Amino acid sequence: MTVPNTDTDVVVVGAGAGGLSAAVTAAHRGLRVTVLERADVCGGASAWSGGWMWAPGNPLARADGVQDDPAEIRRYLDAVLGEHRDTERVDAFLDAAPRMVRFFHENTSLTFTPGVHICDVYGGLPGAGTGHRSVAPDPADLRRLGPEVASLLRDQLHETSFLGMGIMAGPDLTRFLAASRGDLRGLTHATRRVARHVADLVRHRRGQQLVNGTALVGRLLRSALDLGVVIRTGTAVTGLVRDGDRVTGVTTADGPVTAARGVVLAAGGFPHDRTRRAAHFPTGAAHHSLAPATADGAGITLGESAGGQLRTDLASPAAWCPVSLVPYRDGRTGVFPHIMDRAKPGSIGVLRSGRRFVNEANGYHDYVTALIAATPPGAEPESWQIADARFVRRYPLGMAKPRPVPLWPHLRSGYLKRGRTLTELARACGIDPAGLEATVAEFNDGARRGVDPGFGRGATPFNRSGGDPSTGHPNPSLAPLEQGPFYAVRVVPGSFGTFAGLATDPRARVLDADGAPVRGLYAAGSDQASVFGGHYPAGGINLGPAMTFGWIAARDLAGVDAAVVA
Repeated sequence: MTVPNTDTDVVVVGAGAGGLSAAVTAAHRGLRVTVLERADVCGGASAWSGGWMWAPGNPLARADGVQDDPAEIRRYLDAVLGEHRDTERVDAFLDAAPRMVRFFHENTSLTFTPGVHICDVYGGLPGAGTGHRSVAPDPADLRRLGPEVASLLRDQLHETSFLGMGIMAGPDLTRFLAASRGDLRGLTHATRRVARHVADLVRHRRGQQLVNGTALVGRLLRSALDLGVVIRTGTAVTGLVRDGDRVTGVTTADGPVTAARGVVLAAGGFPHDRTRRAAHFPTGAAHHSLAPATADGAGITLGESAGGQLRTDLASPAAWCPVSLVPYRDGRTGVFPHIMDRAKPGSIGVLRSGRRFVNEANGYHDYVTALIAATPPGAEPESWQIADARFVRRYPLGMAKPRPVPLWPHLRSGYLKRGRTLTELARACGIDPAGLEATVAEFNDGARRGVDPGFGRGATPFNRSGGDPSTGHPNPSLAPLEQGPFYAVRVVPGSFGTFAGLATDPRARVLDADGAPVRGLYAAGSDQASVFGGHYPAGGINLGPAMTFGWIAARDLAGVDAAVVA
């Protein structure tokens, strides 16, 4: 751990994307910055994410000749957010996000790749985008980022990796899936990637190919260290120091740290705070989050101690994601996020009744929202993802990987259920057999014709982009389930993190009960209430605002966008 620095300009609490964005931006403006991270490693939930950021109007899109009309972007958000639109903060985000991307891309080690074909979720709404509104971090080589970064960086989440190796959405993932079909280019690509990863494990005891969230955090850490940011891990912030009505620093077990300009709270929200979950989640305290255990509301508590207010008047308190629980032989239980497998043709989601309840190819947030709505009061929300043999050979089914990776470990553990017929599978899962038989027959009839009369699956660009046109079926989102044996994985509500958070203004300043800024106190990431009011208009709407409002907070602290930092 770095020797404590007790005199600095800015203290950042938390070393995820939002906190590191603020740290790098403030340091670039000449401020002395100290980042305090309670965990022994940096990255938080950001390191375990896909790394994509929604940043419409970004310079990479313009470089590709795409001129996204700002009026259309606002029109889309108006349609999605409805009564939950916070006009001033949304406008601040839309104005700042492209400038944030340009700043990092041109001035730091964090460079981006464009989301050329990544569509907004609600393609049927006016103004919805069909690409170029998102960016992701360029892949990185951990060896080039240096041993300091390697010692600080959180590992890739095991459940979303292959032997600890991350796979990036886009061409990388497409080629891996093509390998499962015997495609020569896919096999060559997958073989090279896996061989290099195994060699790295032998030589370095850790993968060196960073993609997704680890690439994002690794590049941010390199940028922060290059600018002289002090990063202290294993350091819990126990309180805020105030001089009158102004926040002037923090307290830790090692003593106080003075912040001449102010403090940025970016500690990851409260997905692991059982008390707040019980009060604000429709599922109650029982919940399975993909965030690290340290995201337990500590930042929210700090903000409240200075008069900050927790906003819960949102469409949803959390960024939902359907998850399955993975039993391991050592007694641990992993949490797997069902992000891309639901949209592939040849699989459906059903309740215990055997009936579908949602368009499975819609966003992960919508899947859980529909599951909760379809669950009777007092019952535990649960569903089953059903697939046939053809599906499991071509695509992942939860944690189970396509060929040539064997399925038997997951069958042995009970994670994956199998039946020679749909009736046999239903009985193994506790699903109504007649209901499942009827549902699959109805779904198959539409799938052969390329339509889904019940839920409209495959009707939007977002749906189709998650499908697979190589199957030869009329709709890339749809294929019948007809080739036994049949398989199932139990899917329950989870989340990437919380949407409910501290009330802030367009400058990311924490607001008190009267709506006035708490002087010297800012919030970013999941410690800040969702700028989109608890809605999920596109992939990357957690990281995009986290990076953007971290950037905004740092510029305000540096006096760039305000006349004077009072």
